[in-house]
Amino acid sequence: MKVILTEDIQNLGTTGTIQEVKNGYARNYLLPRGLAKPATPGTVKLIEQKKAADEKKLARAEEDNRALAGQIEQQTVRLTARVGQNGRLYGSITSAQIADALSAQLGQEIDRRKVDLAENIHSVGQYEVPVRLVGRLAPKVKVIVEDENGPAAETAAPAADTGSEPEVVDSGADTVQS
Repeated sequence: MKVILTEDIQNLGTTGTIQEVKNGYARNYLLPRGLAKPATPGTVKLIEQKKAADEKKLARAEEDNRALAGQIEQQTVRLTARVGQNGRLYGSITSAQIADALSAQLGQEIDRRKVDLAENIHSVGQYEVPVRLVGRLAPKVKVIVEDENGPAAETAAPAADTGSEPEVVDSGADTVQS
């Protein structure tokens, strides 16, 4: 028996799909619980029309957001944070911070859930972060994370580390000569 699923069912299918199931499974389990309805020619045609309308709506939404995607691609978001040793941040940069900074630059609200940051940023550097607007439209914004004390503090920390390394080498050289 062919049925149209009204809910996602594990190991069977997702909402709106047409599935072939055994008569007893459909009559005794799926139909009484409202998990599916019989796939008559009228309902099949209705489902296909709904899918076509959804695809058109998605295409229209993507077209409407192409200009915004172009603006996002051109943006560079600069964020500052306290930095410890080796360029590691004391905290982290989150998708909410990126969304807030991007919204301020564009003058248009960007939801933090649309910023597709796999994990928070924990070090200084430059990152490409995708922003999922709608459907397959996902422009990337350039995010630059800097030390809040400026680049001078960033270069000073490695210079102090390299300054301590030659001392160790010199002290080792002294013991070899002795």
